[in-house]
Amino acid sequence: MLVIIDYGAGNLRSVYKAVSKLGYEVKLSTSPDEVLAADTVILPGVGAGGDTMAALKKLGLVSPIKQYVAEDRPFLGICIGMQVLFTGTEEGGWHECLDIIAGRVIKLPEGQKIPHMGWNQVKQKVQHPVFKGIPDNTNFYFVHSYYGNPEDKAVVAGETEYGAVIPGLIIKGNLVATQFHPEKSGELGLKFYDNFLRLVAGR
Repeated sequence: MLVIIDYGAGNLRSVYKAVSKLGYEVKLSTSPDEVLAADTVILPGVGAGGDTMAALKKLGLVSPIKQYVAEDRPFLGICIGMQVLFTGTEEGGWHECLDIIAGRVIKLPEGQKIPHMGWNQVKQKVQHPVFKGIPDNTNFYFVHSYYGNPEDKAVVAGETEYGAVIPGLIIKGNLVATQFHPEKSGELGLKFYDNFLRLVAGR
């Protein structure tokens, strides 16, 4: 069972459509039990990390998500769905997040147009099946004003430059998370989703 966590995220429908277009059966869910029973979980997101955490807490999803990831089961976080994996975010004051990845979500540096919106290259730092058929330095679509700064740089699988070196992609075991939006990134964005889903399905 492939579950997209439905906590009211603005990009939820576009993620659902992208995954469905690839031929996968997917379920939108607010249920902690369904998250724990899932074979694969996707956490989308746009907006602010503090608001996202408040929504996840209200639905009782914080502990199930942490348990699911701790069991090293297939998980994909997108944009804010990546940022809330960190210890906390500085956006709108300090907000504690899921603390799955040690580090802070911090504001993009001054001197750049904020938000960082549009196409930017992702430099591949590791060889990984999610990159299959995707050239190095491929452009993906970004929309964000803050970014995750992990304490352990070994989890950074893809980097983007925008006044600072931004982790565009994080991989830790079966956890994959993107700062960019694959569902807004054309055919290679769909390829990224397909690579991830094929990997976790053993296809």
